[in-house]
Amino acid sequence: MSCKESFYYQIKYFSQYYDVVAPDFPAFGKSYNIESAWSVGDYADWLNCFLQELKIKNCFILAHSFGARVAFKLLSQKPDLCKKLCVTGGAGIVKPRDKSYYKKVKRYRLVKKFFPAFAERRFGSDEYKKLSPLLKESYKKIVNEDLSACVAKITCPTLLIYGKEDSVTPASEEGATFNKLIKGSRLCLIGGGHFCFSQYPDEFNSRVLQFFRE
Repeated sequence: MSCKESFYYQIKYFSQYYDVVAPDFPAFGKSYNIESAWSVGDYADWLNCFLQELKIKNCFILAHSFGARVAFKLLSQKPDLCKKLCVTGGAGIVKPRDKSYYKKVKRYRLVKKFFPAFAERRFGSDEYKKLSPLLKESYKKIVNEDLSACVAKITCPTLLIYGKEDSVTPASEEGATFNKLIKGSRLCLIGGGHFCFSQYPDEFNSRVLQFFRE
């Protein structure tokens, strides 16, 4: 799970021009742990409270991957919170699942019934396997929620930046879909993968600053 330090180059760069606030979500980075499995909506509620506590409104938001899910959810409910939104490596779409997926789920549930520890080690992505039991439940809630309807409600100017080599959230899938759903949004491709903003910070920062200043 990522943390605010992933945005080291962005925090350093944009602090020259803006007051930058970079929180760690609960259960991420150095933030506090959660006591129940949170959904995207729970994180959106937390972020709303966080912004209200600091009296932040009409701001610029820069969100990556899971952070984009939270931003989409929150801004679909409170569009006036944000002046402009920049999303990089954004996620939030549940892709069509074929028969092989459901067969795998069925095998997982059967194995888990009799050998739960083995099932947790054997099935799931590397990211999923590293999580605690509680965070695994939160992870399942998050990745199984399709946010297409929320994304379609975004009204603020939006820039979508994706790495050309991003295999986690490919621009041809997530990026193209969000670009169609968000009226007036722009899709931009740069070098790098899912963390293109830290691989090519100069190009990334320059494009974002230009967008914010327009």
